[in-house]
Amino acid sequence: MRAQTTVDGRAARAARTREAVVRALLALIAEGDVRPTAGRIAERAGISLRSVYVHFEDLDDLFVEAAREQRSRVAALVHTLPTDGGFEERLDAFVAQRTRVLEAIAPVAKATALHEPFSPALASASRAARRQGRAELERVFATELDALAPAARTQALDACDALTSSDSWDFLRVRRGLTPRAASATVTAALRQLLQGQPPPPARAPARRWRARRAAAPDDTGGQERR
Repeated sequence: MRAQTTVDGRAARAARTREAVVRALLALIAEGDVRPTAGRIAERAGISLRSVYVHFEDLDDLFVEAAREQRSRVAALVHTLPTDGGFEERLDAFVAQRTRVLEAIAPVAKATALHEPFSPALASASRAARRQGRAELERVFATELDALAPAARTQALDACDALTSSDSWDFLRVRRGLTPRAASATVTAALRQLLQGQPPPPARAPARRWRARRAAAPDDTGGQERR
């Protein structure tokens, strides 16, 4: 009985250490350190560098576990979206939820983009997440997408998929400097145009620039009549 208790205690400590390392990695990423070293992670977790590699095979293994933990955190922000009813209602619900998710995952998305080319497991997890995001678009806006011809449907879905990705969100928030509210409004307007085909407002013709005509020079004939 004592031996079993000892084993259970060790397993519990190991699980707590793994959780501490994962939380440390996610905290560093959230603070902007998207490529933290094992030493930095160990320091934040309050353990030795050796302990990191005792509990994880390598940093790739650690990042995969952190991605799994991030998905579980994001799951708390997600609920089932309406797939019927008015377009505006579905659009508002979709954009509100996608905004919450993209804001929450923004730091991890940047870190993932850096590590994904070198981690098959992380790349596979990212592809699965992107497939889920695309499938959600298809469910919520099935009415609008299914009304299009096959080629047009694919193009519209591709555009909507790109528009609501973490890369596009990063462009709006970081490069364009938009607030979450302004970025959300931009995404809403673009989705509305893509899915309902609302044309942009007509462009205003450039104002004409008028210049006063130069007065004609008097005909100096020296007082002589023209012949």
